[in-house]
Amino acid sequence: MGGCFSKPKPVEVKVELSLLEKEKEVDGLSPNGKASPFADCRPNGALAHSSDEDSMLLPLNHNSREYVEASVCHVKDLENGQMREVDLGCGRALLIKQHGEFSAMAHKCPHYGAPLVKGVLSKGHVRCPWHGACFSTATGDIEDFPGLDSLPTFQVRVEKDKVIIRANKQALQSQKRSKPMSRCSAVINSNTGFSHVLIIGSGPASLVCAETLRQEGFTDRIVMCTMDRHPPYDRPKLSKVCTQTPAMYTETQLIMLGTMDVKTRSVTFEDGLRMEYRKLFIASGSKPKPMSYKGKDVRNVFHLRTPEDANSIARLANNKNAVIVGTSFVGMEVAAALTDKAHSVSVIGIEPVPFKKALGEKVGKAIMKLFETNRVKFYMLNEVSEMIGQHGQLKEVVLKSGKVLRADVCVIGAGSVPATGFLKQSGIHLDSKGFITVNKMMQTNVDGVFAGGDVVTFPFPPRNNKKVNIPHWQMAHVHGRVAALGMMGRVSEFKTVPYFWSAMFGKTIRYAGYGDGFDDVIIQGDLDELRFVAFYTRSEEVVAVASMNYDPIVSRVAEVLGSGKTIKKRDVETGDISWLIDKGSH
Repeated sequence: MGGCFSKPKPVEVKVELSLLEKEKEVDGLSPNGKASPFADCRPNGALAHSSDEDSMLLPLNHNSREYVEASVCHVKDLENGQMREVDLGCGRALLIKQHGEFSAMAHKCPHYGAPLVKGVLSKGHVRCPWHGACFSTATGDIEDFPGLDSLPTFQVRVEKDKVIIRANKQALQSQKRSKPMSRCSAVINSNTGFSHVLIIGSGPASLVCAETLRQEGFTDRIVMCTMDRHPPYDRPKLSKVCTQTPAMYTETQLIMLGTMDVKTRSVTFEDGLRMEYRKLFIASGSKPKPMSYKGKDVRNVFHLRTPEDANSIARLANNKNAVIVGTSFVGMEVAAALTDKAHSVSVIGIEPVPFKKALGEKVGKAIMKLFETNRVKFYMLNEVSEMIGQHGQLKEVVLKSGKVLRADVCVIGAGSVPATGFLKQSGIHLDSKGFITVNKMMQTNVDGVFAGGDVVTFPFPPRNNKKVNIPHWQMAHVHGRVAALGMMGRVSEFKTVPYFWSAMFGKTIRYAGYGDGFDDVIIQGDLDELRFVAFYTRSEEVVAVASMNYDPIVSRVAEVLGSGKTIKKRDVETGDISWLIDKGSH
């Protein structure tokens, strides 16, 4: 694995996710690309247009500096199953009515700031319209991922047919809260060669595993070891890292893995450090899929893995020629991001259209057309033969077809494989592709050893517990929580629906479900206008859905699938899916 890094001082970390302006803009749009009609209507998503009398601030108690009270609407303004975003004067809240009772909480999803009023209200929780996170309407606790924070809730009472909300001003402004976490009671000494819980990797599965342990009262030592130079961060956006909640971890070590001995429950690192553990969580993630071509010593060829990679790619592509190898979501997102920086952007792919395996040929062609209208040139059904450099710097990319492309920077996004090579002689079972196999508690075949994230295949209930690999950011969060509870001897029922998203040219693809092996795609809407819903079916059942400019339908389908219900192929073939959209609006 190469040389080792020097050990830094222990650090305490918490991820804070930020939202790019393009995401803010696009997710405020409706199916027709204009301001969302949900912002103006009464059903599930009505913004409050209260009278001056309704918005009048009420007399406060002695804590008036910390709290605000406001009459926000008439008791009859909301029907059961409806939500409304209301203004309290110094901030906004989400007012909810279910079973005749009112509740209120923060109005923005703490993940990327999505307006929850445009989401889906169902059975005691609200599902985010952008990325599918769920929050309890009673407690504000996060119930499904992505994201780390929960929502603050506010007091609601009814007086003289007026609905009154009393809210903490600070909570109203922050729009998020962290669950209480136990403090570590162990003596913190980075040289101590023992950890009650040792975590390998620093991605979302590792982060949520550590958080969950602390939230559930675990006070012993937790050590997270990573080959990354950065504490956990939001890799899909390569956003900044912030700090919070010093009680969360004992320490994080930047270190290279060496060998693992499950019999003695110990790990030896390449710098000679040996650490024993009681419980081990492996979430080492993935690594770029190996490619065969000449000229691998040429510089300015990148795999996008770190913020440093992203900054170098953007700098080197400025007014220069960029080549993207591979049509994975990462590769295509990079291509889209470089179009307003680079002189030219070329994409090389082995399939006839991008995303054919994941989204189907029709959707792939529509997205390919979007790229072509933005000056991206495609070279499909092709592979790289050689990278040619001058004085060590990349100058040309030669394709196996013989075509030569001018290139000043190249980004390889041709897929990945699990980073599990260090486990081959460990006794931990790997399948034929190198994935770690785990049970429903995310435990491996070795007692006390758990795994999660991109490196595992796990039993997936919607497919009769067939072991699958789902390398989604959101799914890794779930794995981390299930593993942490498993370490504490608690079985967590796996109810989540896989959910991912991809943003390109200010447009967002949302996807929910598990469509592997789909045999048909039913498309409603207009592919040419990129306003569509695609239902992926196996036999006669919908197993996944993707959309562009059709919120919150993907979250609505996720809600249906998450409840254990099925959507039949015949239900979406008619062309009338108002029955599904309407469920998200009442």
